[in-house]
Amino acid sequence: MTRRIAVLGAGSWGTALANLAAHAGADVALWARDAEHVAQMQATHANARRLPGVRLADRLSPTSDLAQAGKADAVLAVVPAQAMRAMAQSLAPILPHGVPVICCAKGIERGTAAFMSEVFAQELPDNPYAILSGPSFAEDVGKGLPTAVTLAAHDLELAERLARMLATPTFRLYHSHDVRGVEIGGAAKNVLAIANGIAAGRGLGASAGAALVARGFAELTRFGRAYGAQAETLMGLSGLGDLVLTCGSAQSRNFALGLALGRGESPQGKLAEGAFTAAVLVDKARQRGVDMPISQAVDAVLAGRLDIAGAIDALLSRPSKAEVSNV
Repeated sequence: MTRRIAVLGAGSWGTALANLAAHAGADVALWARDAEHVAQMQATHANARRLPGVRLADRLSPTSDLAQAGKADAVLAVVPAQAMRAMAQSLAPILPHGVPVICCAKGIERGTAAFMSEVFAQELPDNPYAILSGPSFAEDVGKGLPTAVTLAAHDLELAERLARMLATPTFRLYHSHDVRGVEIGGAAKNVLAIANGIAAGRGLGASAGAALVARGFAELTRFGRAYGAQAETLMGLSGLGDLVLTCGSAQSRNFALGLALGRGESPQGKLAEGAFTAAVLVDKARQRGVDMPISQAVDAVLAGRLDIAGAIDALLSRPSKAEVSNV
């Protein structure tokens, strides 16, 4: 029987995932709120606004009718983290009990300090959820370039089933039951990528960039451990793998934001997820006594409490310490 998948959010990542699911053999409804945008995609069989140069698969149907999600065997929620609760609330009246929802956003909700898994547990208690995260750029996935990510659900059998549903010869999914570890990696690396972008924009050199990745990973690991993540998850695709990718390429919106800040330029386009997550990440770290100096510096710069020169000086003037195995 043909699988039916609804992808909610027609940005670059949502479009890439919708195309991927269609190539994997599913009938896919790609939802966008803007009816004009939907009409353009229907007419051109492309999403020139968000993922130019990629033809939409024949089994993909753009739509502005959210009710299509109620007919799906699985739903991929690909809206920004700060909009995820509103999306879940919109789904609640139309989604049949038991239909799984895969969260494809990387962030922590401001105001509530809720992880994405907590948002879904609160708003869609009758629907199992999963978290999809890992080192992936929409353009690469759209072009069919080799990519590997992690899909986590508390029910490992569900994680395996959903992974098979999306897998293609060039898109490899590893399954996991460490939901918290996978979502922490995705959220924290966005903030750390802003720091690396600032360093690159400031011309601090490759050595400083490497140091930021290494010490940023130490922060991510400390935070993850404090909130129950498994060490193997943090060392894997959704942790270290995503951090390395995001901290080294201007394809990353978070790195690009930092790059602009480091150069003294005004950021262009939509604000990156890490800009919304930084403050709440730092607050949650403080609640558990987790030291995150790089993330704190990013938060201070974004909030205007420190200029970039002051943030760099603060990091470099920290007392020398041993580099120990427990980070």
